[in-house]
Amino acid sequence: MTETTPPHVPDTSPQIGVDQWVAQADERTDRPTGVRGRIAAVWRRLPPAGKLALLTPAIAVPFLPFVSEGNLFNYGLFILIYALLALGLNVVVGFAGLLDLGYVAFFGFGAYTYAFLSGTHGNKGHTYTHHWDAQWSILAAILVCAVLGLFLGSSSRRLLGDYLAIVTLFFGQAFVVFTNAADPYGITNGSNGLANVDPLKFFRFTISTTRGYYWFLLGCVVVVLIVLYCISESRTGRAWKASREDPLAAELMGMPVNRLKIMAFSLGAAIAGLAGSVFAAAQTGAFPQNFSTQVLILIYAVVILGGTGSLTGMLVGAAAIIASNQVLDSTSPPNVARVLFYSALIATVYFTMRSSWQRLLVAFAATAAFGFAVHAIVGAVWSRGTAGQVTSGGFLTGVIQNWVLLPTNPGRLAVYGYLLMIVCIVALVQLKGWWRLALLVPTLYVTAFVWENLLVQQPAVTRYVLFGALLIAVMTIRPQGLFGTAKVEIG
Repeated sequence: MTETTPPHVPDTSPQIGVDQWVAQADERTDRPTGVRGRIAAVWRRLPPAGKLALLTPAIAVPFLPFVSEGNLFNYGLFILIYALLALGLNVVVGFAGLLDLGYVAFFGFGAYTYAFLSGTHGNKGHTYTHHWDAQWSILAAILVCAVLGLFLGSSSRRLLGDYLAIVTLFFGQAFVVFTNAADPYGITNGSNGLANVDPLKFFRFTISTTRGYYWFLLGCVVVVLIVLYCISESRTGRAWKASREDPLAAELMGMPVNRLKIMAFSLGAAIAGLAGSVFAAAQTGAFPQNFSTQVLILIYAVVILGGTGSLTGMLVGAAAIIASNQVLDSTSPPNVARVLFYSALIATVYFTMRSSWQRLLVAFAATAAFGFAVHAIVGAVWSRGTAGQVTSGGFLTGVIQNWVLLPTNPGRLAVYGYLLMIVCIVALVQLKGWWRLALLVPTLYVTAFVWENLLVQQPAVTRYVLFGALLIAVMTIRPQGLFGTAKVEIG
């Protein structure tokens, strides 16, 4: 008899010295397919210069000369200012892995330094008149913030995590106290701030229009992007990332971890000082309310959405967060916020169910049918439950009036609906398959009910609710952010 040799079966069991989980990381990565996959592949193959060449016009094109000065200031300037701030914070948080909760103070110090050196103001019997050219005032603001970052980094160089966050938070609150109350010589003018600030004047050239500030800020963003990319690819950048992953291992490898932390704090603070100085010149003043905790939350939202460690992500994150923040401003009409809300709701459902088109279509169809059925039943049983009016519905008025429950006096019913919405969302995360789809339908309807009866009438609260929902959705779908790099961890 001829003895046959059994076919060779590859050994898939874990081997000594070989981490199979890490080796198969690429196989587990969910690569997008179709048109989206081809676009993503082209983007990955593009060199950094090509990505910058595509992103710069993408930011500049929406703000061509036909855009009004008001919209250019509210959208264009603020997007670029927050992009600069996010790039600076990304050095501290994304590159070095340090949690800095006092970052907004550097933004304020930069603005106040420029306002003091290029303006006229007085208080408590003291009058200060300085008219430095912008190149010297901006340079002074950058140096002052860099030195403050050096001081903060040196004093907290041995702290990590929560302890570092507490120290930096104290630094930010100390700035608030300093600008509002502790002002014996009228340097900051207390809660009134510093007005009468000079525009940007470089030697004999003066920038006095919003469009001029926009192009100047765009140039600053491009320059900072190039500088940070070069630093990121240098030995210092690689050392930052190594110390971010494991400070102890990096120190054992001979890296000066404490010095790297100080450098990150100083560089991030310098970029914030640049943004603050241009901001003070653009609004011709520096006021304490411009540097509140809400501003810090917005900066962190930009960094988280764009992806910590990503440079291009800071631009996209700034555009998304700041544009939606301005749309949800209290002066904006409710119908604009409503369109943004329902668009975000549809996008969330799409990204949640995109793996199955059948379930996606069933979800939308079932939600529509569920809403009309509930509206008809409640209208027949309780006429006051559908007798309310739509708040500035625009072209969606008819659909909302016949689909969403609108009681004449929602009162506590809207609050109970808000609590029910939170419970449904928490339960939705725990379920899978068709059970998730079954709960998704009433959850969407309750969310629309809460929006129409509670949130649309309170834009200040709605703004942060939507921001929270947006960040939760992004973190669920892409924990690393839109442009961040996923970490391979052994669990």
